[in-house]
Amino acid sequence: MKFKVFMVTFLVAASLWSCKKETEKKVELKQEFVELSQDDFPYLLEQFADLKILRYQIPGWEDLSLKEQKLVYYLTQAGLSGRDIMWDQNYRHNLKIRNALESVYMNYEGDRSAEDWNAFEVYLKRVWFSNGIHHHYSNAKIKPQFPALYLTSLLEETGTTLAQEAFDVIFNDADSKKVNKAKDIDNVLESAVNFYGPDVTTADVESFYEKMESPDPEKPLSYGLNSQLVKENGEIKERVYKSGGLYGQAIDEIVKWLELAEGVAENEAQGNALGLLIDYYGTGDLQTWDDYNVAWTAATEGNIDYINSFIEVYNDPVGYRGSYETIVQIKDFDMSAKMAVLSENAQWFEDNSPLMEAHKKKNVVGVSYKTVNVAGEAGDASPSTPIGVNLPNANWIRASVGSKSVSLGNIINAYNNSGSEGRLKEFVHDDEEFQLEKAHGQLGDKLHTALHEVVGHASGQINPGVGQTKETLKNYASTLEEGRADLLGLYYLYNSKLQELGLVEDWEAVGKAAYDGYIRNGMMTQLIRLELGDDVEEAHMRNRQWVSAWAFEKGQADNVIEKVNRDGKTYYNINDYGKLRELFGQLLRETQRIKSEGDFEACQALVENYGVKVDQELHAEVLERNKQFTLAPYGGFVNPVLVPETNDSGEITAIAVKHPASFPNQMLIYAKNYGFLPEEN
Repeated sequence: MKFKVFMVTFLVAASLWSCKKETEKKVELKQEFVELSQDDFPYLLEQFADLKILRYQIPGWEDLSLKEQKLVYYLTQAGLSGRDIMWDQNYRHNLKIRNALESVYMNYEGDRSAEDWNAFEVYLKRVWFSNGIHHHYSNAKIKPQFPALYLTSLLEETGTTLAQEAFDVIFNDADSKKVNKAKDIDNVLESAVNFYGPDVTTADVESFYEKMESPDPEKPLSYGLNSQLVKENGEIKERVYKSGGLYGQAIDEIVKWLELAEGVAENEAQGNALGLLIDYYGTGDLQTWDDYNVAWTAATEGNIDYINSFIEVYNDPVGYRGSYETIVQIKDFDMSAKMAVLSENAQWFEDNSPLMEAHKKKNVVGVSYKTVNVAGEAGDASPSTPIGVNLPNANWIRASVGSKSVSLGNIINAYNNSGSEGRLKEFVHDDEEFQLEKAHGQLGDKLHTALHEVVGHASGQINPGVGQTKETLKNYASTLEEGRADLLGLYYLYNSKLQELGLVEDWEAVGKAAYDGYIRNGMMTQLIRLELGDDVEEAHMRNRQWVSAWAFEKGQADNVIEKVNRDGKTYYNINDYGKLRELFGQLLRETQRIKSEGDFEACQALVENYGVKVDQELHAEVLERNKQFTLAPYGGFVNPVLVPETNDSGEITAIAVKHPASFPNQMLIYAKNYGFLPEEN
């Protein structure tokens, strides 16, 4: 396939890449685009280490009006303007290290074919992918495959300086885990994430927030969501993310673009929500954050929507602080119409679930579900992105106003079209399982994501007087919630109701494919993402393992799931899908009880006994079997680039969608155009 390459050239002073740069030479940075066929779209861009970089299309772009395209453009620019916030949140030395590595990459004039240079380039790409020096999924520090002396020589040859502590941490064992949720340690103190000062302890955090009381206990504020907690002269203090506060330089840029977006809002409700988000960024006030979320949740009309701010708390070892994240979305009209059926029947799913009656919601309100197409992402959503999102996270807003659930259709499509069948054939038990996955696996995955987000996260209620899960279940709250939502989806995937609603043509085949895939992944194939000897750390990986391992163990008496050893290889074969559904229902009932009652001991036992430790013999086998496959286990994306065209008056007259030529090119352009923060914040 022929690619036409277009370049936009910028002269960038070398001092851009390091505030202490010693050379005055200039380097030429070119923004490069490729012209791609939409019919035979090359989703896979490149891969390195355990990562693959993909592209995605934006279906429906041409169907938007110019005003709607402007709204999308302004929202994507707002999102990218906060990109460096995520880097700094992930680790306090990340921006220093990134700037130095990029300076070397731009200015090095030596041998770029040498083995050490190739290792340096892979390391930089891995750092770009993870928004820092810790792996985006395992949280372990990324280990460079080149010696420290080589980096020293690169810094000297390019006139780049890097603070000694930041240099040392690349190679030593300090700050080895970005987020450490291990049992029986001080999770805050042992986590390198920059939500807390290096000397802040878990006890400090708990003591600080237990003194705070929301003005309305029925509507608890999300204390800690938008701040860093530090210790100054022995006193614990919050540094709030806001204009004029922590990250204020980047936030001011975000606000500039949000104000432009507000001016082209599709309707009054959308505009009012944007106005509240702007107010929140200006003040950091958490009541304004709740007011914004109520308004944003209720603003369901229009073709454009977005996620923007400090949202998910997975990166906080104790679940208070939100990572910066943005996703800009265009409605997928066809799929949204189909999947709205789930939203309309949310109460039926709740009423017919195996939950205890006291834990069921009597009125599931405001659950909206859409399949959307992503137009741009940044922060915690890029390059590695979710495939489904359900927000807001505040339980009281979900209960009283509702929530928005979206499936990222073009992202899922890109993932599904970037792989091969080889790995699937290696790990399925037999040809029947392979054919089920081929015929029904993608639909099963889409339905599971929809059920997880729409019905799962919206289901259930906490008992009166029981605190929020981040307080009661602590470091296990995230994995318990994700597993609970997974289980509700699993319970209904093998159910004729889906066919009755017109969502599937063969509910039994789709359900079997979904169950096969979940158990296969939870028990085996997700292990390719871990290094031998590692525990499972990431919340979603943990929940898939504890759900699968619990069901396997509890079903042994009836041989529900059979562990098969054939020709020295391990397989898991489901013998009774109906009984497996019953087991999923039992575990769903228990996980909801744990959440509703705030039962920390039971939650800890469930996760630690089934979700953390890995069978090392099986892990070694899986890694060995996987060596034959070249496609990397983790995927992420470059974003399409929205390029405005203007008239003589500077007014936007059209906006073109272009695709970046390479991953490094996009990362370097991002650093140039959206590097609004100093190296230390």
